[in-house]
Amino acid sequence: MAAAKKGGLGRGLDALFADAVPVSDPVKEEKQVKSNREKAEDVTGDSVQYINIHDIMPNANQPRKTFSEDKIEELAKSIKEHGIIQPIVVRRKDNSYEIVAGERRWRAARKADLVQVPCLIRDLSDEQNMLIAIIENMQREDLNPVEEAEGLNQMIETFGMTQEQISKSVGKSRPYIANALRLLKLPGYIKEEMSEGRISAAHGRTLIPVEDENLRRALCQRIIKEGLSVRETERLVSEQGKTKKKRPAAKVKNPDVARVEEELKETLGTRVTINQNGKKGRIEIEFFSREELDRLIDLLKTLN
Repeated sequence: MAAAKKGGLGRGLDALFADAVPVSDPVKEEKQVKSNREKAEDVTGDSVQYINIHDIMPNANQPRKTFSEDKIEELAKSIKEHGIIQPIVVRRKDNSYEIVAGERRWRAARKADLVQVPCLIRDLSDEQNMLIAIIENMQREDLNPVEEAEGLNQMIETFGMTQEQISKSVGKSRPYIANALRLLKLPGYIKEEMSEGRISAAHGRTLIPVEDENLRRALCQRIIKEGLSVRETERLVSEQGKTKKKRPAAKVKNPDVARVEEELKETLGTRVTINQNGKKGRIEIEFFSREELDRLIDLLKTLN
């Protein structure tokens, strides 16, 4: 996948890791740990310090909920051999430090029995802390689709950000943000299948319009059991919908019209239907919330 374009806070994310330092010795003497703790407490502003690993706690707003134990073990072995090459980003919280970015390195360092780890200490607000945690994971593609959607939604619910602001912050298009958020409409069992990687986010979005929960569950199981592609799933959803509503067979849509519908879908980030009756017709644009309606209105106003 191509690297995401950085925008907003995303443009400055690389600066967080500009102070990368190698660790010459992965395990320091306890007296050095005590000295470094005292030194870190006296530091103001951004700086890299060695901090006792037990003085560091995970980020409460960490969007990433699942960590592969196998990958943690692999990283721990690398840390034992080479040390931590890139410092963990932390901020002060009460009498300890909270991880902003680098929880996987911290977990691996604990498994590698390190006493202290190099940390880049940042003075960050709660909002900055959460945004940077989400941005780091998204740029490194470390989040599963559900974690990503929940992280983006938290930016809206907690800090009142618009989809346009989120788009600029994480370096993703507005249609991308809208499509990610749509996954939250799905029931828990489908979210779990996406989190575990048994179905893709595209499969999940295909199942959103299915109103019959028994049918949706059956389709989800077929995707997993039969390895259905997204296109095959879309066809099944369409066929099941026609059977349920007992509608007469629809006419084959003009390929040119179908192509325009697909182009509009990509541009607007939602389903678009063009219905023609001779020279007349109508264009239908779907939305699922007031926020999405506002986004579509703003987007349409920018089109020439």
